[in-house]
Amino acid sequence: MQNYFKRKEPSSSTPINVVEIDDLPYDPYYRPRIFQYNPNQRDEIRRQYWIRGPSQPRGNDFPKTNGRRFVKAWFDKYSNWLEYSVKADRAFCLCCYLFGDQGGNEAFVTEGFNSWNKTERFKDHVGHINSFHNKALQKCDMLMRPNQSIHAAFHKQDDIVKTENRIRLGATVYACRYCLKCALPFRGHDETEASLFKGNFLELLDLIISQNEELRKLPKAPGNNKLVSPCIQKDVVKCFKQEVLKSIFKEIGDDVFALLVDESSDVSKKEQMAIVIRYVDTLGLVKERFVGLVHVKETSSLSLKSSIDSFFAKHKLSLKQLRGQGYDGASNMRGEFNGLKAKILEENSSAYYVHCFAHQLQLVVVAVARKHLALVNFFDKLAVLMNVVCASCKRKDILLDKEKERVEKEIGSGIIETGKGLNQELSLIRPGDTRWNSHYKTLLLLIDMYPSIIKVLEYVKEEGTNGSSQNQAHGLLKYLKSFDFVFYLHLMLRILGFTNILSQALQRKDQDILEAVSLVESTKERLQDLRITGFEQLLKKISSFCEKHDIEMLKMNVNCVNSRRQRDKITNQHYYEVECFNTIVDMQIQEFSDRFSEASNELLISMAALNPRNSFSMFDASKLMRLSKLYPNDFDSLEMIELEQQLDMYIHNVRKDPRFANLNGIGDLSRVMVETRKYLSFNLVYRLLKLALVLPVATATAERCFSAMKIVKSNLRNRIGDEFLNACVICAVEREALASVKDEDVIHRFQNMRFRKGKV
Repeated sequence: MQNYFKRKEPSSSTPINVVEIDDLPYDPYYRPRIFQYNPNQRDEIRRQYWIRGPSQPRGNDFPKTNGRRFVKAWFDKYSNWLEYSVKADRAFCLCCYLFGDQGGNEAFVTEGFNSWNKTERFKDHVGHINSFHNKALQKCDMLMRPNQSIHAAFHKQDDIVKTENRIRLGATVYACRYCLKCALPFRGHDETEASLFKGNFLELLDLIISQNEELRKLPKAPGNNKLVSPCIQKDVVKCFKQEVLKSIFKEIGDDVFALLVDESSDVSKKEQMAIVIRYVDTLGLVKERFVGLVHVKETSSLSLKSSIDSFFAKHKLSLKQLRGQGYDGASNMRGEFNGLKAKILEENSSAYYVHCFAHQLQLVVVAVARKHLALVNFFDKLAVLMNVVCASCKRKDILLDKEKERVEKEIGSGIIETGKGLNQELSLIRPGDTRWNSHYKTLLLLIDMYPSIIKVLEYVKEEGTNGSSQNQAHGLLKYLKSFDFVFYLHLMLRILGFTNILSQALQRKDQDILEAVSLVESTKERLQDLRITGFEQLLKKISSFCEKHDIEMLKMNVNCVNSRRQRDKITNQHYYEVECFNTIVDMQIQEFSDRFSEASNELLISMAALNPRNSFSMFDASKLMRLSKLYPNDFDSLEMIELEQQLDMYIHNVRKDPRFANLNGIGDLSRVMVETRKYLSFNLVYRLLKLALVLPVATATAERCFSAMKIVKSNLRNRIGDEFLNACVICAVEREALASVKDEDVIHRFQNMRFRKGKV
């Protein structure tokens, strides 16, 4: 048989196996021809591409070819079919691609068009009413009207059935919205009719039906048309996600934005990359929006860059719109030559990198804690204390009982005041290795619960079940009743109190970089003041604590026995003030200066001239002109001349306007400029202001997304798919955008996703 029938060699036209709809390529240059896909999937793929719409990266900086380039206005003129490939710098036709297996102009389907000087080719491609392009466009419209298809002819439904389906789908959409808003798991262990717990979705749906008379009166739907299956749930959730992202990207439009990226593994040990976009909305408000989780198989800079490129292509964004990057301190992120920062800067030199301020602050405290031996011993003892007191449930209960007895006794003596929210039940918090602001809370509780902790340690010492814990309790009692412990406890509480204010401020989504730099400088100044006048105040607090808890207070004028330089015969005053207090505070100040070097570069110095505080006292037109030169893609030579004139008029105008008198930062300035519509008169100044506002400060928003991810994908839900996880986390994090999504839009998108027998 093989002699008569030769086997056909595989070629580029060999049909592709069944593919995941969500994995279809976005760049038109890399798409396989439509006839290469599985015949059973072609209509679904066509529908998916047509719902996505043409790939139109409007924010892209289109390169020149033979002195000509692609014009963004063509997107508006041919909005329903014209596509552009960023990688190939060529134009394509979406509708001709979808029905390209039936003839047509190959230039706009396979090769792409790039003769930008021959603009008449676009009009020629559209052609007359019976041209192939118009026929393909008509087929696309017919594809989105399934009521006229042959499938619909076999499943005709009257208006009553459609109304019933609409009511059922509305209940499904409502139940999905509630589960997404509360980050609840959809599925249950047993979803049968007789089950007492079918899962949150089905239980909520039953509750809705029981409270809605219209739903109760509906006839029972066929088994395949109840709109409650897992596939239906995932489709509805996906529709919610797409509507949320649609509203976010509509706010961004063609404007500039910053990119914040962080990585973390989920419960099933998959590396997930969180992507956050920072931008200024139409009201002049700074927003940080979580826009997606991307599963990355490796965390190299090339892999991360490739994932970001795919994400941008998917949502019609461009790296040319990028004006800021914010990452943590990992080498694959901030590497000078091969890091993600460097890869993006190669394509866009205006995407300035800012090291996460919160991460830098953590490095400051960690560095100091590791360099001073006495502090190393203090935090080591603190870790042992947590293990001894909090590791056992019995000991933790004893601690709570002792603390309750103490509070009741002090309330009876009039030492403690009573009132709403006061004297709540407290317990020691175990400090986190990567969250040094948690140490501040631990030290606060340690001071407040000190008597109860001592009693628990005495109990463990006397009644402990093994010699190891008894020995640890004995050593801790000796250390906790020493002057050294009290000294370092109050010193670190004072220092961490300063840095905690800065840490809390860096968690704000609308925190601008100038305000963050100002807070860093204020923290340095407060540490300098502590260095000069803080020792005497610290001694008073230590003396009061020692007197209250019967701890021996050292005499400061006698020779010190702790010093390693015994022959020098230094006093306790000299040792604790010079070798301990001054040394530790100096280390903090030095680390601040080393870690926060961004505060001295030209970019931030120039941006400081925008600060509206004290009647724009820091305004300097020459600095702002230098700032505009750092963004060559945003200001051309003519706009530079116009900007200089605008700056002169701008400062004269806003200083006389009482509405600009008491502004606290550039965030307030942006908002008021929009409210007073001065952003229209001083459009170039407002553009400078937005460039300053989009620079990221910290990656706290990205880290919050991982907290939501751990709630959505828990140990009991560790098999949840990446696409469903992504949709659930986006909706759970961006609840404000979710609340603005209309049910009608979700239902419309749900109906257009694929052919469905039940119509609404």
